[in-house]
Amino acid sequence: MPNMQSRETREIEVWGTIIWVECWGPSPDRLNIGIDKCAEYFEFIGQVFSTYKEESEVSKLRAGKIKLEDTCADLQKVWQLCAVAKEITEGSFDPWAVIGGFDPSGYVKGWAADRAIEILIEHGATSIQINAAGDLSLAGGNIEDGEKTTWKIGIRHPEEAHTIVKVFELNDGAVATSGTYERGAHIRDPHTGLIAIGARSASVIGPDGGLADALATALVVSGRDGASWFSKPELAEYSAWVIDRNEDTSWEIVRDTNAS
Repeated sequence: MPNMQSRETREIEVWGTIIWVECWGPSPDRLNIGIDKCAEYFEFIGQVFSTYKEESEVSKLRAGKIKLEDTCADLQKVWQLCAVAKEITEGSFDPWAVIGGFDPSGYVKGWAADRAIEILIEHGATSIQINAAGDLSLAGGNIEDGEKTTWKIGIRHPEEAHTIVKVFELNDGAVATSGTYERGAHIRDPHTGLIAIGARSASVIGPDGGLADALATALVVSGRDGASWFSKPELAEYSAWVIDRNEDTSWEIVRDTNAS
């Protein structure tokens, strides 16, 4: 029963940011072991994928010191998934177009959070929220006052920190948002190499955190032109909500989804 479950939380400092883990389950000891395993996994991901660490596998791959087949299974898998995301978005998400070579940062954060969900479920968690610098992976619904309910995820205005402009409700899945926010106009258009001007902010909801993260980035690049991607069968379970670049207007794509 939900009211018999324990709640455990932790802030994990990794990747130059803070990952917030919140989970419920019948055994607090098992939950904390699971969170420890997540922290270890996040450290491993940083050692493999960081573009700031010279000895990471991604840095060595970018520098031509190793070949893809010499990297770990996780990096090879993310490489393949990034190629799929690039094809779906018609090149608007392209980690190979980054200065310096392959940079999967726009995919791997959500992907790793999904793997952490799996770890916590293995350790008895029944309700989980992982907030990786604003991108969320969720499982099992929320628990409020001992009762199961949906997660209610607010999206804030890109220029107004205290203004919530959209609320999503879901039990399982991921919510990824890209845009100006704290980092300013940092996303570049892979087609031109210039700062992306398609949208100010894009949020994507779907079952896979890595793909949701990539799609949100790509929508900032392509704006309304990216709406056509969501007619593809690969995105049958994905929705999007986008704020236009030059006007305070928004548009939305709502699909049938197992995440809501």
